[in-house]
Amino acid sequence: MEAGNTSKDPLHGVTLEKIITQLVDTYGWDELGYQIRINCFISNPSIQSSLKFLRKTPWARTKVEDFYKDALRAGKLK
Repeated sequence: MEAGNTSKDPLHGVTLEKIITQLVDTYGWDELGYQIRINCFISNPSIQSSLKFLRKTPWARTKVEDFYKDALRAGKLK
């Protein structure tokens, strides 16, 4: 029996770039840097530099993904 292609994982099919873009659009760099204390969001932030850092740093990526999932559950994302 095939259950179909539905996934309960809120990150399924969502790229890291889309996650960062949505978070920045919703919170802005200042608030994002305050909520997630990662230098790539605080010091001269950009989408590309954040992607580069988060792809190489699993603990930081996990923090961002968890924050994204919490924001989704709370209905805060644009």
